[in-house]
This record gives sequence, structure tokens and C-alpha cells, in this order.
Amino acid sequence: MKSEVMSRRRILKGMGVTLATLPLARFLVACGEGTDPIDESNPDAGTGASAWATGGTSAMTMADTYPDPFAAGIGTVCALTCEATLGPCYATTIERQDISEGENGLPVRLALLVVNENCEPIPNATVDIWHAGPAGLYSGEDASDFCTSGDAEARAARWFRGVQTTDAQGRVNFDTCFPGWYSSRTIHIHFTVRVDGAEFVTSQLFFDDALSDAVVNTQPLYDARGARDTTNQMAGGTH
Repeated sequence: MKSEVMSRRRILKGMGVTLATLPLARFLVACGEGTDPIDESNPDAGTGASAWATGGTSAMTMADTYPDPFAAGIGTVCALTCEATLGPCYATTIERQDISEGENGLPVRLALLVVNENCEPIPNATVDIWHAGPAGLYSGEDASDFCTSGDAEARAARWFRGVQTTDAQGRVNFDTCFPGWYSSRTIHIHFTVRVDGAEFVTSQLFFDDALSDAVVNTQPLYDARGARDTTNQMAGGTH
């Protein structure tokens, strides 16, 4: 599809997430639901500490196999992805798959599929993602101090930021860690998609509340700060 006839509202989503840790719950995209690759017949699966992988992305190896969230296809009707702004926490990014910079946390394999309104892949688009670390802080001296809390280590780092170019199937993969929470926001991952260098859609990805609560309430690094103060439901859906 030629970029000159595309609008920001016409780059659409097919997105999934594979947690390297457990089979639980769903991944939400902006104001609509994303691909659900997980069998939720056992809602308690993975909620115990023994079911989780730890150690950040170093626990993930090339020999590991993770479920393909798009294995069953994405259908013939693709819902619109709602738009949002870049926000004050956007900062200079780095081209890479592993965006953790060795930070600890629950390892996550994030798979994103960029398609048009006919559910056809868009190759050579860039997908830029950024999110808070387990302690709820973003990185980068060029991000607002609201995002880093002025923390010297966070300002000097560039963790949990990265960009990849979609392949012929419109797909990119990122290795990262489950995001932490900060006050007044439900847990989320920011992304922006650019085609031919032009920003076409910017939005956010969200996790099912059951999964976020299981992480925050039971997992080291995440449980030290207590229960989060905002959920998807409290925020009015996924905002």
C-alpha cells in the first residue's frame, strides 16, 4: 500500500505478546483488545512464584521456543488502533531487539505485527517502543524529570527503549522485561509506528489487570512498592 494514501488512522494493528514467564491473561491495545494467543482455561496458571522465569532477558536463550501469537492468523477484519501522543517520556531510541540493557525483571518476548486495513503486512515500517522499568522509572536524560524522577542512574541509562524495522511479514520482536507501575497510570508500553520516516500512529499497549496484579503483588522487584494505585478498570477501560 502506498504511503501517500495512508493516514494515521489507517495503519492498523495485529499485536501479541509472549511472556517468557507464564501462560496468563491477555494483552490489550489502546482502547481495543489485541490478539489473544493464550489458553485461559486455567486462570490460575502461572500465578505462583515458582511458575515465573526471573533474571531479565539473560534468562532467554536462542534455543527457547515461545508461542507464536499469530499462528492462528489475524483474520480478515483488522480493528483500528486508537491514537495517543508521544508524551513526555519519549526519548532517543536505539535500534535493537533486546532493550533491557541487562536490567533485571520478568523476561518478556514482545511480538508486534503491523498491517493495513486489509490485514496485509506492512514491511519496512519502524516500530519504536518505550516503557518504565520495574521500579516505575523511565530512562534517558532527554526524557522529562517526571519520567525519571531525576534519578541519576535512570537519566544516564537508555534501558527499555528500542526500535526495530518490520520484516516482509510486517513483524518485529523485542526482548524486554515486564513494565513497572507509576502513580496515576495503569501498566503500559508506548509505541509509535513510522512509514518512510513519517509518524503514522502512536499509541499504547496494556496488560490484562489479572496479569498485572499477579506481577505486582507476588514478584520480587515489583512487589516492594506495594499495590499499584491505578488499574485498567479504574482508568476507564485501558486508558
